[in-house]
Amino acid sequence: MRLQLLSLLALPLFAAASMNEQMVLPSPNNGPGEPFIPVTYSDKPSLADLLTIESSASIFYSYARETELSKLFNDKDTRTTLLVPTNKAVIALPRKPHEGPAPIQEGVILSEAEFDDLSKKNVERWVSAHIIPTSPISLTSPGEHATLLEGKNITITLVDSGDANAPEWARVVIDGNVHLTAKKVASNGVMYVLDGTISVD
Repeated sequence: MRLQLLSLLALPLFAAASMNEQMVLPSPNNGPGEPFIPVTYSDKPSLADLLTIESSASIFYSYARETELSKLFNDKDTRTTLLVPTNKAVIALPRKPHEGPAPIQEGVILSEAEFDDLSKKNVERWVSAHIIPTSPISLTSPGEHATLLEGKNITITLVDSGDANAPEWARVVIDGNVHLTAKKVASNGVMYVLDGTISVD
């Protein structure tokens, strides 16, 4: 009991001593002895953060992380629009992104290294078709938007959603049949969740 009382009485003394012995860390931008100013970030998450917590789009993010394109998702100096298909949409594809739009010709034999290289190229093409290198984009002005896949544009068309109060993203379709199911704003762009995928054919 006495030991507990003694420790309670001594605690403020230790705290005062430690306060007096604290060092002020210099900031790289400030001179010696000036207080440290922490780096502050935007209050919004990055596209990478949004993809990490969007469990319904984990397959897309898994494919995207296999490519160099995924660096865009953390890049604070670029503004990107992501068209992210749900897991259900990717699973429904007759040919998966790494397989490419067309099967390998009959009789063609690929080495393991050639097959891996082809799979990586297929994934990069597929992911790049889901990235628009500008953000924000106008959804209320129907038209085409270029993706990172060379020669691939997506077409946005206004449709009657039946709800005049629906957000603008809920009143459009992409390429005639792909609906947007959610919109998430990031510090470096916008992510739209899709109920389908962008064709690379």
